Amino acid sequence: MNAQTFSGSAPRRRLRASAAPALAALGVAAALSGCSETHTSRASQPVSREMMALMEQKGVAPTAPILIRAYKKESEFEVWKMRPDGAYVLLKTFPICRWSGQLGPKIHEGDRQSPEGFYSITPAMMNPDSHYYLSFNVGYPNAYDRAHGATGGSVMVHGICSSAGCFAMTDAQIAEIYALARDSFAGGQHAIQMQSYPFHMTTQNLARYRLDPNMPFWKELKKGDDHFEATKKDVSVNVCNKHYVFGAQTDPNQPMDASAPCPQLKYDPEVENKVAAIERTENAEVAELIAKGERPVRLVYKDGAQHPAFANRVAEVSRPDALAPPLEVALDDPKSRLGARSRKLAAAHDPLVVAEAQARSKTAAAPDLSPPPAAPTPRSPMDRLSALVGAF
Repeated sequence: MNAQTFSGSAPRRRLRASAAPALAALGVAAALSGCSETHTSRASQPVSREMMALMEQKGVAPTAPILIRAYKKESEFEVWKMRPDGAYVLLKTFPICRWSGQLGPKIHEGDRQSPEGFYSITPAMMNPDSHYYLSFNVGYPNAYDRAHGATGGSVMVHGICSSAGCFAMTDAQIAEIYALARDSFAGGQHAIQMQSYPFHMTTQNLARYRLDPNMPFWKELKKGDDHFEATKKDVSVNVCNKHYVFGAQTDPNQPMDASAPCPQLKYDPEVENKVAAIERTENAEVAELIAKGERPVRLVYKDGAQHPAFANRVAEVSRPDALAPPLEVALDDPKSRLGARSRKLAAAHDPLVVAEAQARSKTAAAPDLSPPPAAPTPRSPMDRLSALVGAF
């Protein structure tokens, strides 16, 4: 199984011959789908005047490459655009109308999880004939997902505010995003990198959710986030030994297997030094927040969320009954089975959590990380909640 390498950007000058396959793929997709005139007109809508003015303000061309970053907790969908110097600048943040599931990766078909990870969107994945106004496939499952046995597919960014694992936007939003992607492919971009995160990788979020069982995986994504912050360019992404590898220079004659041990890899020392500096600074900030009393919690959603901007648009949203605020479960409560399980998992994988436990042991007994005995009956509401979310 070969990993996917993302190198989506291309120099933006005039429309080159290399752009022809991208345009052809879009045309073939439309032809094979039997698009109606309505769908064809949707897919060919020009970028709005407001967006054109925004691109001029940012100093980017309409056909320059784009990059996408999505954040589930904040329900935000960012579109970045490449400047003439090759670095990306944030063009616009779109509020997400609906995503589903919990924070954490998508595991299997039907789990309603909007995925997390690094994905690649190609022209062939654009769908002008979508039942959801317009849409494009994000590329789930990628090499990392498949290496971990993840199943499912057809995870889309689409219109109509309804999600069963997708990133649902409004029709007006997807028309704008679709047009931006279409014009970037026309300008020669071969693949759009999409980075999907559980939340913004701030030090406060990292401190607050440090005991969440997904944190080891999220810290892998954080490494990719750090590479983007260090360069503001497409992040080189590979998978080997069932882990993401960011910023590596690979040998084209030595394909990387997502499930096999990593081969010898080369890195750009300048970039790696910048990434290491980011990590040192932010680890120190996380430790400071913990020392000041930031409590470890886990967010439990009934079924995903939406941006507050859409709070009054209930009629068009899928499962509006599930859009209650997430339950914040304290993971430092010694009576919580979920907390005990999370502490044990985190202590096994996270040096920062181990250091925290050692620091606490100097003034008090070290926290008990062993599984607690079976809960007595009748069980408390917290025990029932723990049992409910334990499978997430």
